[in-house]
Amino acid sequence: MSQLEVQHVSQTLGGVNIIEDICITVQAGSIACLLGPSGCGKTTLFHIIAGLATPYQGTIVLDGKEITGTPGKLAYMLQKDLLLAHKTILANVALPLLLRGVPKCEAYEHARSLFGVFGLEGTDQRWPSELSGGMRQRVALLRSYLFNNDFMLLDEPFSALDAFTKADMHRWFLQVAEELGTTALVVTHDIDEAVLLSDRMYVMRGAPQRGIPTCIAGEVEIAHPRSDRKDFGLSEDFILAKRSVMELLRADQDDAR
Repeated sequence: MSQLEVQHVSQTLGGVNIIEDICITVQAGSIACLLGPSGCGKTTLFHIIAGLATPYQGTIVLDGKEITGTPGKLAYMLQKDLLLAHKTILANVALPLLLRGVPKCEAYEHARSLFGVFGLEGTDQRWPSELSGGMRQRVALLRSYLFNNDFMLLDEPFSALDAFTKADMHRWFLQVAEELGTTALVVTHDIDEAVLLSDRMYVMRGAPQRGIPTCIAGEVEIAHPRSDRKDFGLSEDFILAKRSVMELLRADQDDAR
């Protein structure tokens, strides 16, 4: 398990400040969420964390080592599953291992051994077009896990799913993360999703398109155990956490006026 630190990260685009002085910490074995409205710079920050972009200032630290501007250190799953249509599910999943030079037989055997954990039994020789949206997301998550099983960056991984499938995926993801001890940072604009999934939420505020750089408005910690969140969405703790997020976002709207 890995710990991630984002230290005083700022970024500009065309001379305009997009994000400013972002500081977050994702503890090993935890799930953290970056929550904010569309266009506030969540994906920009994710690109920096993943090493796909270099910040104007600030550093990214993984397990005490700086990885700023260095891609390939963290698994990064985009909103779209990006499965290769001409490859079987097993071949799609094993791709990160093959790219690292693991022999094909060994890569396939290791990948197949995790199909049960990810609820993919019996799909190894099927094609992506034969699976539902929820199953495709499970495949994409397993592929990301095999890229880096210590830390995953998930960019709105469930936003394309219908409400019923999304609810099932939330329960499943919490179970898998608990079983495997995975550390994850999830980007979302869905408040309920953030409260349901995370141990800690970082609420982003700002409107770069109006010249207001995005910063971290505040943090909300979820103390409710991840292993016992079946009915968490109906609890008083859930409502209190959601209210805290809404107050942070409302303060942002008041400032904009």
